[in-house]
Amino acid sequence: MEDDIKDPKEQVEEEILVTLRPRKLDEYIGQEAIRENLLISLQAAKKRQEPLEHLILYGPPGLGKTTLAHIIANEMQTGIRVTSGPAIERAGDLASILTNLTDGDILFVDEIHRLNRNIEEVLYPAMEDYAIDLVLGKGPSARTMRIDLPKFTLVGATTKVGALSSPLRDRFGHVMRLEFYSEEELEQIIKRAAKILKVEIDKGGLEEIAKRARKTPRIANRLLKRIRDYAEVLHQGKITAEIAKKALDQLKIDSLGLDKNDRCYLECIIDKFSGGPVGIDTIATAISEDRDTVEDVIEPYLLQIGFIDRTRQGRIVTPGGYEHLGRKSAGGQAKLI
Repeated sequence: MEDDIKDPKEQVEEEILVTLRPRKLDEYIGQEAIRENLLISLQAAKKRQEPLEHLILYGPPGLGKTTLAHIIANEMQTGIRVTSGPAIERAGDLASILTNLTDGDILFVDEIHRLNRNIEEVLYPAMEDYAIDLVLGKGPSARTMRIDLPKFTLVGATTKVGALSSPLRDRFGHVMRLEFYSEEELEQIIKRAAKILKVEIDKGGLEEIAKRARKTPRIANRLLKRIRDYAEVLHQGKITAEIAKKALDQLKIDSLGLDKNDRCYLECIIDKFSGGPVGIDTIATAISEDRDTVEDVIEPYLLQIGFIDRTRQGRIVTPGGYEHLGRKSAGGQAKLI
């Protein structure tokens, strides 16, 4: 019972996150190529009265993979079951989830690249034949039982599509990559979120938040809520460019959206390893972060804006990274040759 009780603050935050998510495809901003292809596939599936083909969504965190999964369920007017790769530990766990689905349901598996290989073997016939084979008993008396499943759609989300095994990846009918958002798209997302949260914000405020949101909707919405608090307490509630700038400066988020961890990463390579090249494990140890956090959270945006480069020898800080930190880049340029 205690596990089911949530802190009131966490519950309010969770409700806000849910309400900020678009529920229909026409409300979804950005990712135009994915929206167009998905719209055609959804219309075709509904016309044939069949479930949508299995779908894999991949890209950096916070770009809308979970949101798209819920949109697909809403568009198909079906239920959705949400789980994650690490949560499915045994074949029995997967069998329990699959047998409780109904025809047309969406099974959303986050971090699908972390599925156990034994679980994947059970998943193959489930995806292709809508059936699972379970082994009952052990030794000479063991026997196999096949259980028929409802026709469902598996939607997998991952930040590392290359970590998926080829047999699993090949069983998805759609493989879609989510790209980083432009500042104009982020402004639309922030404007929509501000309307839902009943926050007054002007054009300058939208631009300032979009510029520092690391091209990621999740971060844009989080910054909006933090700046809303700042504006309500100190500036009568309205968010302007000046107020947004002061709030973001107080949060230690600079003009390009780099936070303390990003600057620590860059400074570590420059100060301790002469600008690189240096291996990812060495960097992770030096800044006391997990390797996955460095690769999935810190590096994607720094690569996107051209502040670091990946080489066979390791990571390198580019001249642009030196310039942003106000450092001389002679050593870094020598390493780039």
